Amino acid sequence: MIKQSNDELLKLVGLKKYFKTPAGDLHAVDDVNITILRQETLGVVGESGCGKSTLGRAVLRLHQPTAGEVYFEGENILKYNRRQMKELKKSMQIIFQDPFSSLNPRMTVGQLIANPMVIQKKISPRDKEGLQKKITEIMDIVGLAQRFQNSYPHELDGGRRQRIGIARALSLQPKFIVCDEPVSALDVSIQAQILNLMQDLQKDFGLTYMFITHDLSVVKHLCDKIVVMYLGNVVEQCPTKDIFKNPLHPYTQALLSAIPIPDPNASMERIILKGELSSPINPSPGCRFAVRCNYAKPECTGQDMKLVEVLPDHFVACVRAKELNSLS
Repeated sequence: MIKQSNDELLKLVGLKKYFKTPAGDLHAVDDVNITILRQETLGVVGESGCGKSTLGRAVLRLHQPTAGEVYFEGENILKYNRRQMKELKKSMQIIFQDPFSSLNPRMTVGQLIANPMVIQKKISPRDKEGLQKKITEIMDIVGLAQRFQNSYPHELDGGRRQRIGIARALSLQPKFIVCDEPVSALDVSIQAQILNLMQDLQKDFGLTYMFITHDLSVVKHLCDKIVVMYLGNVVEQCPTKDIFKNPLHPYTQALLSAIPIPDPNASMERIILKGELSSPINPSPGCRFAVRCNYAKPECTGQDMKLVEVLPDHFVACVRAKELNSLS
């Protein structure tokens, strides 16, 4: 058991997830160290293929990690057996990106919400009155009208389907939820409704979120802290307000420069990245962003980059981070 403060809910230590390929090991998540406090929302951002979703699934052991440790309330859950993991799933849940493919099309809305509670023996299927009461209660909490209880997922729009996914996660009264791009498949107006709902649920039930997204405006609105990933590595980690005010890693700076400004008269200083992406298969030691970085030096290669605290609670994996901070 690792020593954790009462405020810490989840702690990742050297977490790795590699996938076997004919060409070698694909380093999807490589040596990630993260701490998430209770009732905090940690945003995980980066371009497609950087390892965001794999990280979230590895935390829940939907992908079995290759190495490292995952501590939940001080216990290393990677040592848990199947029975222990089944019990743990009451406390750790996930909301998937695609609300349609993650729902059984042969089940009604009521059945979909009841299923986790029955499987985890939170309530007996024989207690039809108690089960119905719980279904009604959860549907009210997530804003699903009772008339949809006997509907099937294909009969509902994307927003309502995502509310079903949220209802399923909430049905077990978890402490921690991985939100894997839960609004990326929805219209903008529906996105706002779902995000507001998730914020309300967090306040009402004391939830802790790992919020995976590529939408930086969502991160700014919802998250307390942010982790920026690039090809399996965490390159920057800090409070959300600091990432928008003073990004220090060259990749983070380029990522933020791509955010469109809703003002035709505003000047935009885009940072155009050049060069090809490094291969995530058996990568050489060194910064994986170096081949596209305008500030790269010889010392950026040959050694893996470690997160360094450049400013209070602001960690950057860059050998020139302190120098770049002085220039900002």
